[in-house]
Amino acid sequence: MLPTSLPAPRLIDPNSVPSLRWGIIGPGGIAATFADSVHKHTAQRIVAVASQTPGKAEAFATPRGIPYALTSYQELVSHPEVDVVYVATTHEFHKEHALLAIAAGKHVLVEKPLATNPIDAQEILDAARSAGVLAMEAMWTRYIPQSDVMRQLLSDGVLGEIRCVVSDFGQDLRHVPRLIDPVSGGGLLDLGIYNFAFSSFVLGEASEVATVGSLTSTGVDETTTTFLSYASGAQAVATVTMAAFTPTAASISGTEGRLNIHEPFFTPSGLTLFASEFNPTPVASWRDEKGVPAHEGLSYQATALASFIDQGLTDSPLRPLHEAVRDIGLILQARHQVGAYLTGEK
Repeated sequence: MLPTSLPAPRLIDPNSVPSLRWGIIGPGGIAATFADSVHKHTAQRIVAVASQTPGKAEAFATPRGIPYALTSYQELVSHPEVDVVYVATTHEFHKEHALLAIAAGKHVLVEKPLATNPIDAQEILDAARSAGVLAMEAMWTRYIPQSDVMRQLLSDGVLGEIRCVVSDFGQDLRHVPRLIDPVSGGGLLDLGIYNFAFSSFVLGEASEVATVGSLTSTGVDETTTTFLSYASGAQAVATVTMAAFTPTAASISGTEGRLNIHEPFFTPSGLTLFASEFNPTPVASWRDEKGVPAHEGLSYQATALASFIDQGLTDSPLRPLHEAVRDIGLILQARHQVGAYLTGEK
């Protein structure tokens, strides 16, 4: 018998964790959203920002009341008033800047994807482990309310044996230069990391990956559909495109029930539970009403990181680094299967 209501998310009170002092490397668009959301919804505080572009750090810091605007990344990671570093530079610099922070003995939150390939991602993991600091991929969807509702449903076996996970993510991003640049571009690394992380959240480690798709004129992956197989016999399907706007929805189907994650599946949204039958009516639903909409959900990961540090953890229990390394390895396989190679990979 399926439940007629879904469990409430178990959330960390932002005021129950230490107020860490954050420094930001790379004050671009995602960093602005992160900083504003953190200041709005958490007890965490941004105290420093660094950019190598003249004037950019000051332009970012001044309206946000950030006291230190720096032009040196080394100065930021070495700053005595910085506890944790948020790396928000473009993909190809994630490893370099994460290692810089780790070498300075700072905890680090690295924008997704953790790196562009599994070797670099593993290097970040190894360095953090050796230094005894917490390094975390900014896979913020693991920390939003609906993910904990899903976590409870999966733990309780409400859906039965999971047989199929489906997700899609599509935006028309062909006009964004960095995303069609073979240095670190392509849909799988920028968008698809959400799909792969969603599948691993539900099903764990995939045993096989098979991808079909098309490329941009610059040779990066534009549209792909990836089939992931698991030892349990379950399968996942992930469709990713930079050429069209898609529903960006996801579902988890088991022998006892199906859970639809409302659109877009990677932001705070909602869930609907259905019986495992053809054309069913909804059995139960839940909608996020926490007042943290869309990408303001980036704030949840900052509170979670502070909680992990307070507990003395050096890895996220909700998105361990070894899982991030594994997913990036799957994405590399998927990219290469459709002929998408980054600069220097061939």
